[in-house]
Amino acid sequence: MLNQVADGVWVRQSEWVWSNATVVRGDDGLVLVDPGISGAELDELADDVARLGIPVVAGFSTHPHWDHLLWHSRFGDVPRYATAACAEVASGARERAQAMAAESTSGVPLDLVALVTALPADGGPLPGALVEHDAHAPGHAAVLLADRGVLLAGDMLSDVLIPLLDPRRPGQPAAYAAALDRLDEAARHVDVVVPGHGAVASGPEVAARFAADRAYLEALRRGEEPVDVRLEQDWLARPHQANLERSAAG
Repeated sequence: MLNQVADGVWVRQSEWVWSNATVVRGDDGLVLVDPGISGAELDELADDVARLGIPVVAGFSTHPHWDHLLWHSRFGDVPRYATAACAEVASGARERAQAMAAESTSGVPLDLVALVTALPADGGPLPGALVEHDAHAPGHAAVLLADRGVLLAGDMLSDVLIPLLDPRRPGQPAAYAAALDRLDEAARHVDVVVPGHGAVASGPEVAARFAADRAYLEALRRGEEPVDVRLEQDWLARPHQANLERSAAG
């Protein structure tokens, strides 16, 4: 079900890696940010959206990973946007995104995966402002809804995921730290942060998310093993090892 976290902002969490789909009311209708994950959940999200009684006018993907590039026909044949860099990567990796969706979950409309285009310079129907950066994935962007006091952070600032450096690109530790600085500046205008995965943060939890991610990255920089409660999840061992190797490579 949709949970309202601010005026005109609703979040629905999936069972798959605690993924968050966000529904934002704009001037002309609803914008769906990173809707997912399984086909059944997409259908349930469509039911939730229908109950709001407001038309969907657009979609937005925060970055070009398969679980953030999904769609359902019931949302409508409307524009689906991303940053220009994200749209370029998604277009070139569409078959891979479709394959990963098919392997990772069930019932996803594969023909609708990764059909995103660059957001117009004026922002189109997306309310708020983009905070684009180079951490985690090319063209990654958060959405700052300053008038609602909300930051949609994409795959950043999670209470369940450690910072995930892109293993394919150099300079990720520095890029991630710079992205946190940009997001921290944006977060001064909000009291709610919606991560791509995990619990919504509010009030003092927001600062705690930044502190946890910075402490993790600083430990990597020093070549030390981070003390981080998120690493108690066994399935993060491989991503953590990849982070260690990426950090050592610079």
